Amino acid sequence: MGNTILKTENIIKKYGSTTVLNNVSITLENGRIYGLIGVNGAGKTTLMRQILGLSVPDSGEIELFGKRGRQAAAERSRMGCLIEAPGLVLNLTAKQNLHLHRIMHGIADKEIEDKLLETVGLANIGKKKAKDFSLGMKQRLGIAIALLTNPELVILDEPINGLDPIGVVEIRELIKTLCEERGMTILISSHNLPELYQCATDYIIIDHGEVKQEISLEELEEKCRHYLLIETDDTGKLTAVLEEKLGTANFKVMPDKSVQLYDFTEERDRVADVLFENSIRIRGFALKGETLENYFISVVRGTQASV
Repeated sequence: MGNTILKTENIIKKYGSTTVLNNVSITLENGRIYGLIGVNGAGKTTLMRQILGLSVPDSGEIELFGKRGRQAAAERSRMGCLIEAPGLVLNLTAKQNLHLHRIMHGIADKEIEDKLLETVGLANIGKKKAKDFSLGMKQRLGIAIALLTNPELVILDEPINGLDPIGVVEIRELIKTLCEERGMTILISSHNLPELYQCATDYIIIDHGEVKQEISLEELEEKCRHYLLIETDDTGKLTAVLEEKLGTANFKVMPDKSVQLYDFTEERDRVADVLFENSIRIRGFALKGETLENYFISVVRGTQASV
């Protein structure tokens, strides 16, 4: 793992009698894309606002780039964000909006405006005003504004919400480029796990203000891996047939002696025929494995997902 750039420890936030964040502890490492997953009202935006200093936790600590307390507050200059709707002046063009925010940030480099418009794919829209932009264009301009200070950590709250399929792909590819080519760490919230699955390297599942799980892409893929579950009275003979007749060792013998076969999930009839031809008596034969949505539900509900 890389260097830790953000750590929250037991963050609690209440509004009146309602606990919005309950002992939230997460860790972000440098150069990765974190998907913050949760249904609407799970606490995603509130957590992002705590990290950005837009709201103060009732208790707990936030560590940024190795600094805490007042020192951590100074480190927020190394962050960029797009929270909720982009702060655009609708009667200005994309470049005029960037120019305004550049001046507000006290950035002298004028060339950064054109560079950022190129980065987010808005270099050739001319004098079109923001009020005439599509939602995807507005989101891309919002991201350009978030990148003005060349941040090391970028926080994006629901940037693909409401976008058409083309807009989703464009934002997704932009996020991947920022991470892979610029080394930025990105925290992106969504209630849509399948969409984030296309770009995130790590996932934080939150529900009712509590972090239910932190999981890497590799671990998630293993959890949601599809396989043929084969049950027989002669596991040794079954594994020999799989290796010799089907030419695969991509299976796992489970403690109950059942076998999970990870190849041929789309060729179940072929597997069944080979087993029959080699006199393997089958007690169970079924396609198993979680969908992304079902895995998310199992984590939120506290039930054990298939492995």
